[in-house]
Amino acid sequence: MSQAALQGRVAGYRRLREQPLWRLLAADHAPELVGLLQTVLLEGDRKLPGSVLHERLQQHLDAINASELPRELPRTAQAYVAHWLSQGYLERRLPEGAHEEEYELSTQAIQAIRFIASLEAPRSAATESRLSLVIQQLVQLAEQTESDPAARLSSLYAERDRIDAEIARASTGKVAALDGKRALERSREIIQLADELAEDFRRVRDDFERLNREFRERIIDDEGERGDLLERLFEGVDVIGESEAGRSFQAFWRLLNDVEQSAQLDAALEAVLSRGFARKLQRQERQFLRGLTGTMLDRGGDVNDVLQHFARSLRGFVQNRGYLEQRRLNQLLKQAQAEALQLRDSVHAQQRTPYTLQLTTSRLRSLAQWRLHDPRNGQIDGRITRSDGALISLDSVGELVAQSEINIRGLRRDLHDLLSDHKQLSIGQVLSHRPAEQGLGSVIGLLSLATRHGVVADDGQHEAVSWQGGDGHQRHARIPLVWFLKEKRHEFA
Repeated sequence: MSQAALQGRVAGYRRLREQPLWRLLAADHAPELVGLLQTVLLEGDRKLPGSVLHERLQQHLDAINASELPRELPRTAQAYVAHWLSQGYLERRLPEGAHEEEYELSTQAIQAIRFIASLEAPRSAATESRLSLVIQQLVQLAEQTESDPAARLSSLYAERDRIDAEIARASTGKVAALDGKRALERSREIIQLADELAEDFRRVRDDFERLNREFRERIIDDEGERGDLLERLFEGVDVIGESEAGRSFQAFWRLLNDVEQSAQLDAALEAVLSRGFARKLQRQERQFLRGLTGTMLDRGGDVNDVLQHFARSLRGFVQNRGYLEQRRLNQLLKQAQAEALQLRDSVHAQQRTPYTLQLTTSRLRSLAQWRLHDPRNGQIDGRITRSDGALISLDSVGELVAQSEINIRGLRRDLHDLLSDHKQLSIGQVLSHRPAEQGLGSVIGLLSLATRHGVVADDGQHEAVSWQGGDGHQRHARIPLVWFLKEKRHEFA
């Protein structure tokens, strides 16, 4: 190995030394900290509200300090949680609708704990089941990537002959089954692989969070004309879902939710657990296999919720024009930094500046000044009156579109097709040819397109439109009369 390669490797290890995984392994009281994190947030509940985490952690700290262990843990539960957050061992989030923050282990902390736990029960260096798994996957990969029809047919004929021979042996009562030792070994390899797969969801969620940050930074830092990313977001494209990580996860999620695949998985798990060798598995291993499907669906569902949340928030960030304010603040910060760099040689850090910053204050009020709320003052007239239809103004269309997930692409495609046979169309006429698939959302989407590509009728004329809602009932509204012209058909391509 050359000196340059050695130096590069050492530099890489130094960077890893600053990561939470290595810091946890090298921390003071590392055995106690790893044991606490594993007990509180890995073996039981993976997520805990702050109050529950503090209470459970304090109980374990008191038990450790009261035991005969050689070293005590001097901090309180709150102090340890704050320290672990700063070191990257924990992650903190406020779920939507929750009253307090939730805590969970970071991905690198889980990796560190699993590494330490694997040292206590090391697996065999080379097992028959692992070799068999490698061979099966390589053979399957070779078959699925074969493009020569003759070679593919030869492989299929060989597989058919093998199956026919197996059927012939089974018909005579001869079945070659794995012995108990090999079956137990293979079961534990499957459990370890499935456990690692379940933990991969955390890394996928981290990838989505990184993509969300990167996309927002690109939107804010792009100070020129509207770029490709902004254009796609304005058209309603899910850029996170269409990313490489998004497509990979969605393919996995569809496979996991496939009815046929789920039924096969459940039947296979039930069959394995009913075998005699399964009684030699540890209780935790049997519990893991019984709850494997639920575990996959729960953790995959959490990642899917994160994916959908990031996709909606990113579109809202753009369509609500929130990125413009963030971009303005970013420009002000850059301007302040540039001016500070210009003054660094003339103004010292400890030099007083002729500026006084007024501190914020709050007005204190006595509890005796508060008045109890009287529900009778807020009674609402519950009578219902029938209306011919609500009036939807063009001014409210932008806000409605920004808060909705409307299939703008589909509406543009419908308009492009319809205008090939008509000289002009109003929104009501469009709905008569193409029913509103998204109900009110389709009407709002057509109004949004009309404000950019249509011609608004003079004298503030309106037209009545109707569509069928998701409950099967008809809905009615009065909207501004807007015409889509054949001359502008190319704008919808």
